[in-house]
Amino acid sequence: MPDQGVQSAADLKQQIEAERAGVPFLVYRDAEQHQHLFLLSDELERVTVGRGSSSDIWLDWDSEVSRVHAELGRTGDSWTVADDGLSRNGSYVNGERVRGRLLDADVLRIGSTLMTFRQPRQTTIAETSVAADGVSRASVSDAQRRVLVALCRPFKDSNGYVTPATNQQIADELFLSIDAVKTHLRALFGKFEVEDLPQNQKRVRLVELALKNGIVSPRDL
Repeated sequence: MPDQGVQSAADLKQQIEAERAGVPFLVYRDAEQHQHLFLLSDELERVTVGRGSSSDIWLDWDSEVSRVHAELGRTGDSWTVADDGLSRNGSYVNGERVRGRLLDADVLRIGSTLMTFRQPRQTTIAETSVAADGVSRASVSDAQRRVLVALCRPFKDSNGYVTPATNQQIADELFLSIDAVKTHLRALFGKFEVEDLPQNQKRVRLVELALKNGIVSPRDL
């Protein structure tokens, strides 16, 4: 599976569009590293995951997945996951054996396949709260926005796997020192509350939020 800091512009666009729809979803990759999104729409109450062809999420390429491996169920506005002894290899959330309710950004491991659970309604509430505290296009300085645009630049018209621009690439484009780029990025990580994410994830998340919130538009790239 590709590093979580590496994805294609098309994959990123697909995830942003799914978040905007406001419906919980699972995102994962198949054996050929193609991205798949499974929407947990309102009419669904139960979703099965397994290698059997009758599974709602069919992981036929993963030899570590049982025929019926795990079940996801809706309880109110929440989703839970359980395997109840269905699988030989078990199911894990954030590295721990299945524990029930799923939270936004939880990572499930089904066999050797990783799935990220997203619940955009929770994210939207959090982002609205952040926006109310002043994080908006108007609150990002011109210098910070130029750094954001340069950071997002590799995602322009790219269908292959790409990563956000490096500090050196940003510095070269904007005629800044590396230290100046780092200073701007640290401020942006704090402003968008992504500073606690792993290093290889917070740059990608910053790109996602910049594009999703309209602080950087496709025309800017």
